Amino acid sequence: MFTKAFIPDGGYFSSPFARWQGTLANENAIVLAATTAKRWLADKKLDAGMFEYLFFGFTIPQHYGFYASPWAAAMMGADRIPGCIISQACSTSTTCIYQAAMGVEQGEYQKAFTLMADRCSNGPHLVWPNPNGPGGQVESENWLMDNFGYDPWAKNAMIETAENVAKEAGVTREECDELALRRYEQYTDALADDRAFQQRYMFPLEVRISKKKSIMFAEDEGIMPSTADGLASLKPVLSGGVHTFGAQTHPADGNCGLMVTDQETARELSSDKNVQIQVISYGFSREKKGYMAAAVVPAAERALAKAGITIQDVKALKTHNPFAVNDLYLAKQLGIDALKFNNYGSSLIFGHPQGPTAGRCIIEMIEELKLNGGGYGLFAGCAAGDTAAALVLKVD
Repeated sequence: MFTKAFIPDGGYFSSPFARWQGTLANENAIVLAATTAKRWLADKKLDAGMFEYLFFGFTIPQHYGFYASPWAAAMMGADRIPGCIISQACSTSTTCIYQAAMGVEQGEYQKAFTLMADRCSNGPHLVWPNPNGPGGQVESENWLMDNFGYDPWAKNAMIETAENVAKEAGVTREECDELALRRYEQYTDALADDRAFQQRYMFPLEVRISKKKSIMFAEDEGIMPSTADGLASLKPVLSGGVHTFGAQTHPADGNCGLMVTDQETARELSSDKNVQIQVISYGFSREKKGYMAAAVVPAAERALAKAGITIQDVKALKTHNPFAVNDLYLAKQLGIDALKFNNYGSSLIFGHPQGPTAGRCIIEMIEELKLNGGGYGLFAGCAAGDTAAALVLKVD
């Protein structure tokens, strides 16, 4: 359990997420994240040089990715701070925040920055030499699609892990469709009153179209409207399965950033000095082969136990839900209503850029807690390799 790690009120942002092969398809995710963080800090009249360490999280290789963290720090305006790269599939943001909190807790630094970004669009195609191949053939990998489609340990596709959990837990197609529709309705709540909820944390991206022209990318792209009839009309992705393309997420592009500091610094940097956001605990887990969606439950239970609370103490619950079964299984195991969490949005609807996905969910969770008078928040989400991570925060 953490006692010294805090997040300043307003000390975070998420970009809008762009659809796969959309507006951000040709942007270097490292450059875009760093320049966005620099603009965001300037908007808040803060100097990036105040940070002592940068945790940069990304999962899909970009040009010059070998230098990702120190390069991003320099582009932000902090060219004298070190940093490291964290890549843990869909748990990348959670782990970046956890590692930053660990450093604060141990007194290694007082002010760290976590910056997470990915571009699923135009993912790299990698080749390796194959000395044993006749004629000097190479081995190749399509980084995004090949890894979505095959886990070398479990030997199945990601959607198969969701169907495995659905079958074991008795989850039906109708339950998945109902949940997908509810998640879409929750997302539309964030669009009310000229996107009032999203305006609380979302920061636009500046995208260069040419040497003389740039555009501001300010709203999510690629959101698919859903209706009960529309979802019911879709065919399952796998024959006999319960998930359609309407009940699973989609690849996306985007970035997000959060400060993690000690309590005194957080108070100094907070937009509202009366709001205190504390990192409380972290949980992790790994399920049996091919059951990724089920891993979220033990990770959540571990984080709750470390925090000394139960799910009934949680006032805002957010999940990374690449498949509808993730939330249905979690709800059944924890004894809660699957339709009553993930308010204002989730990755099932706004998409999944991998590195920043959990970060955006955590930021939205903070804002939901602030709207409802504070309390404990729990984020939990699965990740590749049948793993998961969870984080408990408290807003006072």
